[in-house]
Amino acid sequence: MDTVQDRHRTYRGHLFHIAGSPHSAAVDAHVVSERDGAIAVDRQGRIEWVGPWGRAPRHVIERPVARAAFLLPGFVDTHVHYPQVYSTDAYGGGQLLEWLDSCIFPAEARFKDEAFARQAAADFTARRLAVGTTSAMVFGSAFPHAQDALYEQSLAAGLRTVSGRGVQVLGPPSASMLLTDEEEALSLVAAEIDRWHGTDPEQRPAHEAMIQTAIVPRFSLSTTPRTLAGLGELFTGHRDRGVYVHTHLSENDRPGDGECAAVRAAYGVEHYLDTYDGLFLPGSRRGGDSLLGRRTIMAHAVHCADVELRRLADAGASIAHCPVSQQFLGSGTMPWRRTTASGVTVAMGTDVGAGDEWLMSRVLASAYGVHLSEPAGASVALTPGELLFAATLAGARALDQERLTGNFDIGKEADLLLIEPTEALAGAIEFGVRADEEDRAHRQLLFTLLMGLRESAIRGVVVRGRVVRGS
Repeated sequence: MDTVQDRHRTYRGHLFHIAGSPHSAAVDAHVVSERDGAIAVDRQGRIEWVGPWGRAPRHVIERPVARAAFLLPGFVDTHVHYPQVYSTDAYGGGQLLEWLDSCIFPAEARFKDEAFARQAAADFTARRLAVGTTSAMVFGSAFPHAQDALYEQSLAAGLRTVSGRGVQVLGPPSASMLLTDEEEALSLVAAEIDRWHGTDPEQRPAHEAMIQTAIVPRFSLSTTPRTLAGLGELFTGHRDRGVYVHTHLSENDRPGDGECAAVRAAYGVEHYLDTYDGLFLPGSRRGGDSLLGRRTIMAHAVHCADVELRRLADAGASIAHCPVSQQFLGSGTMPWRRTTASGVTVAMGTDVGAGDEWLMSRVLASAYGVHLSEPAGASVALTPGELLFAATLAGARALDQERLTGNFDIGKEADLLLIEPTEALAGAIEFGVRADEEDRAHRQLLFTLLMGLRESAIRGVVVRGRVVRGS
């Protein structure tokens, strides 16, 4: 267990973060680049001072100092599948529904074995530590013992985790081991909330706890109107405890038989989102409580209509954008300009295992290329500030934890990465051409750092001021 002395230290290096709480359209004005910066952490693991090393107060420079070439906020992954830890690069020979049937449902069924689930939880947590994912929305296993293993490993590692068992009451034969009836599904969700929501080694409030839980229907094709009605009642009953909702929305729209068309046909609704908004009866009539709220994160949202995006924004819900997996499954490209213009928060997700990149900087690189390649009129070159925002502060905002983490503002809990560039990245940083104007040069440097960052360069990981990896 860490002590106050372990936390009470100063970190020194070139720091980058998005300061304050800007709207997504204004993040470039909030990029902070401090070439020789310092972050002082107090005994409670909170940031008590940040700024240039040369202006640091005496008490900041006299405590133990950990140095690194660069300091970044911890990465936030808003959509990653724990029971797909071993399923990256699985060949399904098709798009989403074929891939689920042939690769994923059989892989997830293996978590029924408790020893296998414990090993998978350990490996999943180790991967998060290695790539600096300090906070994550984790799509969980169908099996309660596997969820227990996930939470136990996450607590032991000192990582922030929101998760919930994947709810499925319908599915093909390959998913048979993952299915329950509706009554059992609701009972298991309620039991997980009661057992794990708000678990925290320091007894902090449930809304700020290291372990929080989510209501997680796999997607609308895995549920029925009765299931969604029951989940809506659970969400309404637990909103004040800070319980989340996490699921998939409009990922694949292959003409005729893709996911989106199948959902609309199965429920007889106008829009996919209606099924999660309590409007899951034919004709998009109301059948129960909405699953939309401030703590709702929808993965993908590639093929949403404008009215769906506006509804998400109005509800305060967020989108986990997963460009790597969307390419892998041929799902299309989430339209960046149109989606962000709606006002909905867009954060980044790896979507492991359809996504085969655990490291958030690699997801950012994919996002940059994908959106630069959108059709004329929609194409956008994401700025270094927008990229950093999407992987850090936007993720904290999507998780409704922006008051706790996401940047280096004074008073926040210290979640940060210590970066030491390896040879290839070090050369690009040292010898790359930069603008004469200092502010532009710093942004160019940030872009190089984000695009070139690899796992081996992450020397240390700090969460709540505690060193959870490195020294």
